[in-house]
Amino acid sequence: MTDALFSTARLERAREAAAVAELDALIVTPGADLLYLTGYEAYPLERLTCLLLPVDGDPVLIAPELEVPAAYASPAGRLGIEIAGWEETQNSYEFAAARLPRNLGVIGVDNHMWAEKIFGFREAMPGVRQELVGTVLSDLRMLKTPAEVEALRQAADAIDRVHARMGEWLRAGRTEREVGKDIADAIVAEGHARMDFVIVASGPNGASPHAEVSDRLIERGDPVVVDIGGVMPDGYCSDSTRNYVVGEPPPEYAEYYAVLLAAQCAQTAAVRPGITAEELDAVGRDLIAEAGYDKYFIHRTGHGIGLETHEEPYIVNGSDRPLEAGMVFSVEPGIYLPDQHGARIEDICVCTETGGDRLNRTSRELQVLR
Repeated sequence: MTDALFSTARLERAREAAAVAELDALIVTPGADLLYLTGYEAYPLERLTCLLLPVDGDPVLIAPELEVPAAYASPAGRLGIEIAGWEETQNSYEFAAARLPRNLGVIGVDNHMWAEKIFGFREAMPGVRQELVGTVLSDLRMLKTPAEVEALRQAADAIDRVHARMGEWLRAGRTEREVGKDIADAIVAEGHARMDFVIVASGPNGASPHAEVSDRLIERGDPVVVDIGGVMPDGYCSDSTRNYVVGEPPPEYAEYYAVLLAAQCAQTAAVRPGITAEELDAVGRDLIAEAGYDKYFIHRTGHGIGLETHEEPYIVNGSDRPLEAGMVFSVEPGIYLPDQHGARIEDICVCTETGGDRLNRTSRELQVLR
C-alpha cells in the first residue's frame, strides 16, 4: 500500500460528513470503505473488525487480538489512531460499543456490513438507531484526489500493457478458457497485485455483456470481446474492454462496430464538469439509436472506479447527478446481437476542471489478429 494515499484527512472528512448527516458515529467493517478510511485491507471474517469513528471523540480500529499485528503493519498503523484488540473469550460487539461515547442516538453502518454484525451491534447498543452510511462515504470516495487519479492512471497503464500483448494468446484453435488463463497471468505480470476479472467472449458469446470464459474454441472470423481488470498493490482498480477479430470480421459486425466507435468517442469527448450522468449516457445512446441499434445497447454507459471496480458515480439514464472534477468512471457503450456477436469499447475517464481525460490509451479500433 502507498501511505501517501491514506491519511487522517480522510477520517476528518468522513467525520464532518457524518455530522452533516446528523449521525453520532460511523461503524465501518472490512471492505472498500474501511480500506479507503484507514488503508487496512482486512479480511471479511466472522470475527469482528471495524472502525469506530464518533463525531465527538477519537477513532478506534477494533480487531481480533490475533490480527492486531496485521493492522499495525498496514497504513492504518501509521495514521496514529488507536488499534484495540479483543480476546477470543470477549463479546466483540460489547467490546466495541464500550469504546464509543455514551448516549449515542444514531449510528451509521456501512452498506456491506454482514447482517449478523448489524444484529450484533443492535444487541450490544439497545435503543441506538442504525442507518446506512453508503451515501455519506460514496460522496467522499467519488471525488478523487490527484494522488488517487495518478494511482488509477498507473492501473490503466498496467491493463493497457496486457491488451497490447493480446496477439500472443488470442488465436483460432484455442479455447476462451486457455486465453483467459494467459491473460490472468499477464495481469499480475504487468504490475497488478491480483487479477479481478477476465472476460474472453468469442462469437455468439460476445452477445452476453458478462459472459464467463468457456471451453468454446475460437474460430477464424470470430469477433472477440476482451474485458479485463485487476487490483493494483495500492488497492486501486483497472478495467478496460477492447475488441478483436481472428481473421476478417463479419460485414454486419464491422458496420455496427463503426457506429459503436463513433458513439464511444463522442461520449469520451463530452466529459466535462456540469454535464449530468444521463446527458453523457444520451450522447452515445442517441447515436446508436439513430443507426438502428438502440435495442441492442442493453446496459448503462458506465460506472465509477477506485478501490472498487464498480462504485459511484453511475453513468446511466435517470441520474441527474452533474459530473464534477475528480470523478473517475468508465465509458463503455456496447452493441449486442443475440446469438451472433457483440462489441463493447471501454475506457476509464477522469473529469477535470476543463473537460475530460481518457486514462486508457490503447487503440479503440477493431484489432484484427492474423
